[in-house]
Amino acid sequence: MKGRTLARHFRESLKSISRNGWMTFASVSAVTVTLLLVGVFVMIMMNLNKVADDLEKDVEIKVYVELTADEAAITKLEQDIKDTTGIEEVTYSPKGEELSKLVVDFGEDLRLFEQQNPLHDVFYAKATNPQETEKVAAKLDRLDNTFEVKYGEGKIEKLFSFLNTGRNVGLVLILALLFTAMFLISNTIRITIVARRRDIEIMKLVGATNWFIRIPFILEGMWLGILGAIIPITLVTVLYSNIYKLLEPKLESGNLFKLLEFSPFIYQVNALILLMGVLIGIWGSFMSVRKFLRV
Repeated sequence: MKGRTLARHFRESLKSISRNGWMTFASVSAVTVTLLLVGVFVMIMMNLNKVADDLEKDVEIKVYVELTADEAAITKLEQDIKDTTGIEEVTYSPKGEELSKLVVDFGEDLRLFEQQNPLHDVFYAKATNPQETEKVAAKLDRLDNTFEVKYGEGKIEKLFSFLNTGRNVGLVLILALLFTAMFLISNTIRITIVARRRDIEIMKLVGATNWFIRIPFILEGMWLGILGAIIPITLVTVLYSNIYKLLEPKLESGNLFKLLEFSPFIYQVNALILLMGVLIGIWGSFMSVRKFLRV
């Protein structure tokens, strides 16, 4: 396509937007509302997904060492744990440290057991894939000089099931919002095109190709998508900025989960909103004008 023809298509698309003021307003409003909903929901789901990832990464397997194991046996067990498939990290905690943790949690009275410490030495292990914690724990339980293996059996499976369900539901809702946006925008743009059906038919009768007719409408859809993305991008940026400034210090001081860093997260969300606006606008125009190209 020649540059002059393409420039004409751009001019025609911009003129059409200015000529059809109310239709442009309706289309941009539809894009704005749907993209705002998608943007807010993506922002929430991405942070919930981060919380889920953080919870998964905190899952540990506790390997209690046999009381009869000597130093050489403990060293060998540590190496066996590290060599086990699916292990990412291993930390050794002698029984003295285990007792100190109990003293911190339950009081100084427990220091009476320092001379004759009844606790086990412990290895804390993390699985490379937290979802495989149960399988990895079963492997560790079969190693020599292992007294007991704990990983929150029962509770961990329920946690992972809940997190996976949350992720799947979030994905379905986002896709549903996107398809709803496409449907609303396509119908709104179709109304605009119906009003200009006679112009399309005349251009088709005098020999204009389908693409020559289609391109100005596609570009118009692109402009509508861009215009419709401006308000959602602004509101989502302001909303997340205020939420981040308000909650992050409290979450950090409380050693709770953390929100996604404002940058680059918000720029990624904004780029996604803009891209969706452009693609939805183009798709809506393409699908709407197609039926009127048959004369």
